[in-house]
Amino acid sequence: MAIPKFKILVQHKKQIILGIDPGTLVMGYGLIAIENNKISLVEMGVLHLSKYKNHPERLSLIFKKMEMLIKTHKPMAVAIEAPFFGKNVQSMLKLGRAQGVAIAAAMMHDLEAIEYAPRKIKQSITGKGAASKEQVWGMLQRILNFEERPEYMDATDAVGVALCHYYQIKNPLLAEAANTIKKTSGKKQSWDSFLLQNQDRVKK
Repeated sequence: MAIPKFKILVQHKKQIILGIDPGTLVMGYGLIAIENNKISLVEMGVLHLSKYKNHPERLSLIFKKMEMLIKTHKPMAVAIEAPFFGKNVQSMLKLGRAQGVAIAAAMMHDLEAIEYAPRKIKQSITGKGAASKEQVWGMLQRILNFEERPEYMDATDAVGVALCHYYQIKNPLLAEAANTIKKTSGKKQSWDSFLLQNQDRVKK
């Protein structure tokens, strides 16, 4: 994926990145702030849509939530998790529409929405493309220094998307950091070893 060129982080100026985990039943969202090269969690949560049976109504609520988040926090970028391909065609179509509405809302505010594949997001955060949601959540806790465990992992997934985008625009090489980690004796790199070699990402 080409590295987005539309924005560059400015040191000493607070910047907000909005991450979105699109869904037709639950949409996760997360916002991180970057100031003086320090990253912090601003807000994360979910939009519940399952109680609304009408699909167009769900899409309308997604658009309105995006509008509210953008107007309130004024992000400099919107990062969206790309949908994975499943066997249920109807579900994929609905998920694609939800993602499209989120992108359209960003474009309405002159924000380019950048997509990241789930595997790329996990690799960027944990060094493992096949990491579990719990591992992503645990690493986000260390990096952003928060304690709470959200009821829905869609929220932490969205924060992960935002952080993945930050790593991309801060230094494109960080996106491939996991690929440069040396492996010994042909064994798979351990979780603890990744943490040890990426201490700059982890708050003490």
